[in-house]
Amino acid sequence: MFHARIPQPSVLGPRVLLAAAALAAAACATAPPVKKQDPVGVAQKAPPKPVVRSADERFREAVQAFQSGNLEEARKGFTEVLRKQPDSVAAQFNLALLAEREGKLDDAKRQYEAALKLEPAHKPSLLNLGRLFRLQDRAQEIITLYEPILRDESRAHDVELLNNLTVAYRLTRQYDKAEAAARRVLERRKDDPEAYKNLALIYFEQGNYPLARFVTEKAYQLDDKDPGVYNLYGMILLKLNDRGAALTQFKKAVSLNDRFAPGHLNIGAMALNYRDYAAAETAFRRAVELDGTSSEARLYLAYALDGQKGRDPKKGLAAGEAFEKVLSLRPDSPEAVCGAGWAYAADKQGYAKAISLLERCKGLSSVPEVERQKVDVKLKTLAQVMKAGQAQAAPEEKKPTPRPATPGGGGLLDKVTAEEEAQEGAAPTPQGEAPPAGDGAAEGTPQGQGAEAAEQKGAPTPTP
Repeated sequence: MFHARIPQPSVLGPRVLLAAAALAAAACATAPPVKKQDPVGVAQKAPPKPVVRSADERFREAVQAFQSGNLEEARKGFTEVLRKQPDSVAAQFNLALLAEREGKLDDAKRQYEAALKLEPAHKPSLLNLGRLFRLQDRAQEIITLYEPILRDESRAHDVELLNNLTVAYRLTRQYDKAEAAARRVLERRKDDPEAYKNLALIYFEQGNYPLARFVTEKAYQLDDKDPGVYNLYGMILLKLNDRGAALTQFKKAVSLNDRFAPGHLNIGAMALNYRDYAAAETAFRRAVELDGTSSEARLYLAYALDGQKGRDPKKGLAAGEAFEKVLSLRPDSPEAVCGAGWAYAADKQGYAKAISLLERCKGLSSVPEVERQKVDVKLKTLAQVMKAGQAQAAPEEKKPTPRPATPGGGGLLDKVTAEEEAQEGAAPTPQGEAPPAGDGAAEGTPQGQGAEAAEQKGAPTPTP
């Protein structure tokens, strides 16, 4: 939270009314004719003086606009504050936060970097910029960002930064460094549940599921209201082939906090794997609603819609749009490019877009040759259909709906990220009430002028 000083509004001075005096002339027989006078007008008001607000007042107004959802007015206000006070870190940070809220991640990145030029150790900007890097799969840049800050003796044991650095090391598979960073947190704060969740993830990714489970239960003991712990425990149970118990944990996570996006993602992923596309769509829509900047949630929503296009071609158009929204976040995603092309091909209204996207798909170096051959066949079919003006394309070889893919193989349920589990955090109970991991990022509300830092959650990298 932030606390901005609220100055009293200035008071305008009284208006001065100008009155024109009436001139009278006495007429006499010998006097020259009276000169015609201009008509006596009504007193004219002086134009009002422009209202000049102080930087503090404009800042307060911008924050109120932000909180009421008027983002454009908030942007104008913070921009004006910066013109008046170019060294205002809070105004610069809030402009970055606005850009991030609108999904303009590149703009947000530039704004956070501008805030860090004003104050290199500004923690909210460090955490939020780290989250953006995580969203864009740029974990190495998180490391480059945080390592120099943590070499400073005064910040060597900053818990939030260390928890995020732990996640970055883990995502780059530097497991020894990741474990060392987590243990540095525990040296300073021996009962930090996020550090335990991070350790559990490190062991989980290395295939040591019994140890991951043991450490997760420790996190649960420290915070049994953290949905991320239950989420992580569900992931472990999946690896132990107990899908029913895993789903119970994911549902427990969202029951604790319905705004816990990772839980909805994993529930949707399980539904997708069972080909329950309608249920998957519901879960993924909720995840997107909670975090519109998550390309992962949008990608899986597109898969869920695509799975329904056989019964309803209009779902194919909706899937194509969903894939294109992924491309707005990740322009080079081959899954989104190719997926959008195949989805649009389900309905005649999408044929033109389908051809354009499938041509682009065919040109991607990461697309296997067998897939390119299928794309070629589809492109020829679409071209013939459009030329003939037919209502429907000829039947195509049945193409299974893609399953969520993650680096190294596996589906969404096999992909545990610090942000996913740490968005709200949580852990398991020994007999089936189980858990997952955490994430630390700056609070997503405007920062008050003079505020030291936004509220921290205290765990891994910022979550999408």
